[in-house]
Amino acid sequence: TKVFPPLLLKLLFIQFRGVVEEVLPALREQSVSVFVLGQEEQEEGGARVEGVKTLSRGKIQQASDQPLDPQLRSKATIKSPTLYIYTSGTTGLPKAAVINHERMTLAGSMQAFAGVTRDDVIYIYLPLYHTAGFVMGLVGAIERGNTVILRRKFSASQFWDDCRKYDVTVIQYIGEIMRYLCNTPKKDNDRQHKVRLAVGNGIRADTWSEFLERFGDIRICECYGATEGNVGFVNYIGKVGAIGRENFIHTVGNPYALIQYDTEREEPVRDSRGFCVKVPKGETGLLVAKISSRAPFSGYAKSPQQTERKKLKDVFVKGDQYFNSGDLLRIDNEGFVYFMDRIGDTFRWKGENVATTEVSDNLLMVECIEEANVYGVKVPGHEGRIGMAALTLKDNMEFDSKATYEHVKTSLPSYSRPRFIRIQNSLDVTGTFKMMKVKLVNEGFNPSVIRDRLFYLEDKEGYIPMTQEIYSSITDGKLRL
Repeated sequence: TKVFPPLLLKLLFIQFRGVVEEVLPALREQSVSVFVLGQEEQEEGGARVEGVKTLSRGKIQQASDQPLDPQLRSKATIKSPTLYIYTSGTTGLPKAAVINHERMTLAGSMQAFAGVTRDDVIYIYLPLYHTAGFVMGLVGAIERGNTVILRRKFSASQFWDDCRKYDVTVIQYIGEIMRYLCNTPKKDNDRQHKVRLAVGNGIRADTWSEFLERFGDIRICECYGATEGNVGFVNYIGKVGAIGRENFIHTVGNPYALIQYDTEREEPVRDSRGFCVKVPKGETGLLVAKISSRAPFSGYAKSPQQTERKKLKDVFVKGDQYFNSGDLLRIDNEGFVYFMDRIGDTFRWKGENVATTEVSDNLLMVECIEEANVYGVKVPGHEGRIGMAALTLKDNMEFDSKATYEHVKTSLPSYSRPRFIRIQNSLDVTGTFKMMKVKLVNEGFNPSVIRDRLFYLEDKEGYIPMTQEIYSSITDGKLRL
């Protein structure tokens, strides 16, 4: 327990007040109670904040430990909303997804499915305002009855020390976390821990292999799903790089499909009858899942327009409705499922689709590059979007333009090579360590606007410093890309 001095408590409360006071009227109209944890009733200038109740340690200890009156939940059903969880907001503004009791129970059972027992100690450092940390982590631990080690914020340098100190046996991961751990300096005690299982999503295939080689025999249970989605996969076999494997029971009980998607028109491809077209095995397609009583889509709180946008209608027959995951996946001939890209991230250039994850993975193989965030930017007078990459560099290393050019030239087709490189001190990520692209896309490649170092891929020469003269030549149409 962290104890704050009175002055800091007052400062924290003042900060909290400034954040919440403008929405208090709307909260009161909806009969929403707002509580703040504190030592005593918090006041500023002798006046309490109307609508905010303080929960002091004394009040909590005085509260009854008897079960609540069942009548308080008499109208609640398994379909009743439990909480709102905001989506990550990697390609747009976060939306409040409605999570009901049924969904909470299913997501909370992920630990049981992965083989977590009541004797395990799980390490949770992810924010509790997202599905992974709260529902799959904390709620899952309550369902299992195991021990939870909560850390306020992720620390790559302290991660394994915490695991050893608290005898952690299960860890959660998401996004780039596993790569952050692999990028820490190697130590003699890297394999000295009790961690036996890692549960999460978003690990790259190369990081997966590197993690196991360095930190030992840890079973990785990679899974896939969206906060608001009605379909998910679990890689219960442990196939490196796969997010899951399809099976007959899954496809019958929860119908889904991968369909052709036009990245230029930003919509699914439809045949002459107006229906969507499934992709053959081994090809990349947009994941859609049928909306039914068994696989519902609850949508977003008080946002019917956003909810409707996530629905695809008349997909395979007239009148059907499918949830649009927004994710491009691939299923191989053995039924293993692989994540390829987000439809908002994939872009089209020179008549070809460019998968940003593939380009990022290739850039990370260059010695000097620590992180890579790839996206497409508009170029005046050109169709589609051209590739650009925001990079961070490894400590004490400079951008090696020659090595980067030689690598992309030999490993990527010409249309997917990043034409512009932006060097940053750090990359913007969400609370769940997913890279953010919207701001980068909007800023483009104008050197008079961007203060970071920029490089331009000159044909046959490689990456050269981006200048205002080059920018003007491109925007004026004198330099064709």
